[in-house]
Amino acid sequence: MRVEPPVPAQTLSAIRAALTAAGATPVDAPILQPLSLLIDLAGEAMRARLFVVQAEGGAEACLRPDFTVAVARQHIEGGSNAGRYVYEGPAFRSATEGDRPEEFVQLGVELFAPQGGSKVEADAEIAALAWRAAAAGGREDLTLWLGDVGLFAAFIESLALSDGLAARLKRMAGRPRLLNAELARAGEVRAEAGGGQLAAMLSGLSEAQAANLLEEVWALAGVEPVGGRGPGEIAARLVRRAEAAAQPSLTEKQASAVRAFMAIAEAPATGLKQVRALAGSTRALDGALAEWDARLAMLAEIPAERLRFAPALGHAFDYYDGLTFEVRSAGLGDDRPVASGGRYDGLLARLGAAGDARAVGCVVRPWRAFAGGEA
Repeated sequence: MRVEPPVPAQTLSAIRAALTAAGATPVDAPILQPLSLLIDLAGEAMRARLFVVQAEGGAEACLRPDFTVAVARQHIEGGSNAGRYVYEGPAFRSATEGDRPEEFVQLGVELFAPQGGSKVEADAEIAALAWRAAAAGGREDLTLWLGDVGLFAAFIESLALSDGLAARLKRMAGRPRLLNAELARAGEVRAEAGGGQLAAMLSGLSEAQAANLLEEVWALAGVEPVGGRGPGEIAARLVRRAEAAAQPSLTEKQASAVRAFMAIAEAPATGLKQVRALAGSTRALDGALAEWDARLAMLAEIPAERLRFAPALGHAFDYYDGLTFEVRSAGLGDDRPVASGGRYDGLLARLGAAGDARAVGCVVRPWRAFAGGEA
């Protein structure tokens, strides 16, 4: 396993001080994490990035790829409504290319609060913490990139799409592969795809009627089913394909607006102006854009020339559902952020927390923040 080089003690201390200044409680998390949970939260594509091991009792586990899920689980199990935690320790991800380290140190802060607090203030506080901690490493080529998964949902609302199509697109936020596939289908008449006439015919029947009809077709054709799947299961699968195929697709005009939204990478004022221009109905965006005006005012300590707005900004884990951000170094490139983070309210609910729980956090890679680091 390739291990990241150690960071000089003075640099590490400066980065640590920037994060602990907020008065967070130090915590640790088990190095072994349940594999099934991580795959469920991050998607099957993440499996290739994880170090899978056999845990006690035979269950599959993985070395922690980061601290967020582990710290969130501990917070929920502790029963507190609010909490502020800081952590430091090794994380592990399988490198898919080159000689990148597979074991590396992370420092981070996670902030949990009930519904009543100011979401925007917490967002700005955590983004500013990440900026200060990254800058404490000594680099002078840093830029804070800001995105927003929630703004994508509001933008989709502004286009006045059908309920089913809008819901489908919102689920694709943070999943560029799926979204690009949907955009590529713009303008298609989809009712003729995804299962053919038989699937379309079955979709109008009850499950029992669909299974009976499928058995009759098999009998007439002299077909013997193989593979252990019965007519009910196969009919249900065909019906699902037919229903998905019958859903409307984006028009070319709508797809062009979504593509343009996803391509925004500008100074915040310019980027937000472009979002307004692309929206179908700005009323659907009023609340989200007002929140952005407030966030940017709270981030006034960061020089304007060091801020960029890219609403489609995402991370390796797709559980973020609001603000996203990365502190990038020009010397390291866009794919090696010095710090990253964002809001993940929905993750807490998926882990069993109360429905009004909120969470936002950040992580810093000290070796990347170190002016002499190259990882």
